[in-house]
Amino acid sequence: NGNSSAAARTEAPGGGPRAAPGRRKGRGAGDAAARGPAGRGGLRAANGGDADSTRRGHGGRGRCAAVGTGGGAGSPGGDGHGKGSGPARRRSGKGLRAALPPWAFAALPSRACRAHSRRVAPAGSSVKKRRKKEKRALGDDDVADIQHTEDFLIKPESRVAQLDTSQWPLLLKNFDKLNVRTAHYTPLPSGANPLKREISDYVRSGFINLDKPSNPSSHEVVAWIRRILRVEKTGHSGTLDPKVTGCLIVCIERATRLVKSQQSAGKEYVGIVRLHNAIESEAQLARAIETLTGALFQRPPLIAAVKRQLRVRTIYESKLVEYDPERRLGIFWVSCEAGTYIRTLCVHLGLLLGVGGQMQELRRVRSGILGETDNMVTMHDVLDAQWQYDNNKDDSYLRRVILPLEKLLTSHKRLVMKDSAVNAICYGAKIMLPGVLRYEDGIELNQEIVVITTKGEAICLAIALMTTAVISTCDHGIVAKIKRVIMERDTYPRKWGLGPKASQKKMMIQKGLLDKHGKPNESTPESWKKEYVDYRDSSRKEAAADHQAVSEVDRAAKVSIASAVWLLLYAPVIPIICTYFAPAFWPNGDF
Repeated sequence: NGNSSAAARTEAPGGGPRAAPGRRKGRGAGDAAARGPAGRGGLRAANGGDADSTRRGHGGRGRCAAVGTGGGAGSPGGDGHGKGSGPARRRSGKGLRAALPPWAFAALPSRACRAHSRRVAPAGSSVKKRRKKEKRALGDDDVADIQHTEDFLIKPESRVAQLDTSQWPLLLKNFDKLNVRTAHYTPLPSGANPLKREISDYVRSGFINLDKPSNPSSHEVVAWIRRILRVEKTGHSGTLDPKVTGCLIVCIERATRLVKSQQSAGKEYVGIVRLHNAIESEAQLARAIETLTGALFQRPPLIAAVKRQLRVRTIYESKLVEYDPERRLGIFWVSCEAGTYIRTLCVHLGLLLGVGGQMQELRRVRSGILGETDNMVTMHDVLDAQWQYDNNKDDSYLRRVILPLEKLLTSHKRLVMKDSAVNAICYGAKIMLPGVLRYEDGIELNQEIVVITTKGEAICLAIALMTTAVISTCDHGIVAKIKRVIMERDTYPRKWGLGPKASQKKMMIQKGLLDKHGKPNESTPESWKKEYVDYRDSSRKEAAADHQAVSEVDRAAKVSIASAVWLLLYAPVIPIICTYFAPAFWPNGDF
């Protein structure tokens, strides 16, 4: 077989080791070059050298091409591509398997032979297959050798690894530029990216940037949207007159909580004013339009459905786009505060020119941060998208028509919270500093900010009680107070009630020292009744506040009594001390 164990080897008459008969494991060729006849059951170096030598003999070389009668293919360790001259040469075209009988493969070549076979593999074998074979052929010793020889080292670098978040969606955009307060938190599998919500949640927490048609009122349009999408609640971000067209933000279900904030956002309009008489030039109209900027007094027009009382509205910017002197029509653009009446502005424009004027046509081109170019859709688009989902179960059109509510909050300053603090905020807890992960630059006191999760979901709108500088220097305190909760409760699991007091309270309930609601009973220790304050109980809260106030008064009284006693004791000694030490400090007597 060519292989036999070392224990079974015997000396051949020529002095070289020979393999014992039988199929035993080991190397039959031996390690030394012998000069005697070949041993039985194995190969001798006398007949061809051992498998690693370069000698030429009767049996051919193990790793190289054989020249003797045995041929390279018949030698153990040969690769089947040798230059044998005997019968084995004719069979060596297909390698070792073609040259040897099946029983010869009971003893496989050594690892060194296999490595040599891989090195001289046919050119037709692919690199991928060769790598797979090499990986399978690696033993434990080889892997250990690689681990010792290769240089596995995390080398120090001066540059910091950068994460490009400029293309991240919605509230996660430029996430890497936020200030990091801490990076330690436990991610929870709850929640989802706003763009990857389930279609039912996606619709209920979205809004539509609708191109309102002329003639129907804003409330009629909103009612039609509610009927088409089969939802319970819809709202809009600012009323448009029936004849006015343009941008109308329709909020759905959960997004209606943002209606108030969107109604107070700025607006932009493009309108047509008709002058009752001709004017001298187009420049005169342009100057009049630019004059009507800043804070202006306005009274709602007669057709308005609000109380007609005088109010102040701010015009941020206005300009003339085009003027037709023949028809006395002028196109103008205006950026103004929410609640501005453009119809009243046109009347004031005519009075300023001395010819009179009225609004002919009006279109809203921007509402808040959304304009005509920001995925504006028509009523027919909404109807077609819902039909496509109902009949073909294709929600791609609905996802294109409806946008996540987080799109409306991209202009707010951000505060990123830990996943464990999300549900507590949804239940109305204070936004405390230990729950903050990241915060944005430029947060000012009493500024409206948005609180988000690590997945980019909006939790609530809040009023900042700390600036960016204070957040970076403090380690505890209230960061902001909640203005409007956006996220539904229990979207994330409850993580409060896990502190030491809460754990002790649960143990006392199990032992019967408190009732099932955590209230004291006859078995409750007196120390617990004195120390524990239940903030949900208003009477206990008031009692605790009174007790704290009384304690502070008692402490102040004790301090004042101690001060008086100290003065009484040391009053006679003070003049003596001053008389004794004064000359040392004031030699001239100027004390």
